[in-house]
Amino acid sequence: MHIGVPREIKTQEYRVGMIPSSVRELTHHGHTVTVETGAGAGINFTDDDYRAAGADIVAEPAAVFAVAEMVVKVKEPQASEFPLLREGQILFTYLHLAAEPEVTEALMASKCVAIAYETVADIHGGLPLLSPMSEVAGRMAIQVGAHCLEKERGGRGVLLGGVPGVEAADVLVIGGGVAGTNAARMAMGMEARVTVLDRSLDRLKELDMQFGPTLNTIYSTVDAVERYVLTADLVVGAVLVPGATAPKLVTAEMVKTMKPGAAMVDISIDQGGCFETSRPTTHEDPTFIVDDVVHYCVTNMPGAVSRTSSAALNNATLPFVMELADKGYRRALHENAHFRKGLNVHHGDITHAAVAKALGLPHRHPEDAILP
Repeated sequence: MHIGVPREIKTQEYRVGMIPSSVRELTHHGHTVTVETGAGAGINFTDDDYRAAGADIVAEPAAVFAVAEMVVKVKEPQASEFPLLREGQILFTYLHLAAEPEVTEALMASKCVAIAYETVADIHGGLPLLSPMSEVAGRMAIQVGAHCLEKERGGRGVLLGGVPGVEAADVLVIGGGVAGTNAARMAMGMEARVTVLDRSLDRLKELDMQFGPTLNTIYSTVDAVERYVLTADLVVGAVLVPGATAPKLVTAEMVKTMKPGAAMVDISIDQGGCFETSRPTTHEDPTFIVDDVVHYCVTNMPGAVSRTSSAALNNATLPFVMELADKGYRRALHENAHFRKGLNVHHGDITHAAVAKALGLPHRHPEDAILP
């Protein structure tokens, strides 16, 4: 198969869909890889590194899309890339379509085969291609949240861990999944007082066994969210419903009751955000203030630590890229029902139920779509 790797063009996005070692693995197995010049420059991989791995280098994104049977990216296509997609071409990347109606419309119009990292599942019900970036985003949430609490950012002027004789900050993490767990771990490591809310008692038990009495685990209800938001210095939103729009768990009225200068980090913003007051921001202008509360809602958080993120992402995606390249998408998805959950758009049809429901559009079963 001919695989294409364009340079990411979303604002301050320095990650790359495939690092040189992944390219080498594919070319070693007889596949052809074309990479846009400068695709890895943001993480210090040169064109010569890609050439040494066996890739062809081209000057323009159009040249990548024109020859590629499968395009491997990091973020959803941007407006300038919409016209480059073509019928039957495989697009393998993060899509988050429930929050991106314009992108969804473009993918449907192109009749490409769009497979989303964030909805590919595994035999345990996990999300193996979302997990690495959730780990990164969860850990980042605490370091950016700590920065938002600094006075110059509009924050309370609070140090997360306090110092001897001065109380530590209260951190609330909503959602005990991969991102939430990593956020809690980082916050506890900085000696903050941490509470995690989740609706799964089994998950709360796991967190309790993992972290012990240092972590406060609470079953998530409207009352619990409201009570703990009220006293928090930092709130991290780490809620995920695969493929669907994130539920708005923190209302605008709750935000009004928060401490002046408190901070909120919405990891769920890729799926629309779990705070009612959230709106997407960029690394160039990451924060805004609502009712004296600092909001951080960057939609590609892991892009700020792009070298770590790219390596972690490639570790997870490479086996799936290889499976698509070796077998073709129809056979690969037919043989693996968990992989098939990643199919979001196929020849103009939405093939993921949660995406279709979120956007109010018809849904076609992926099993039917991939039949020869």
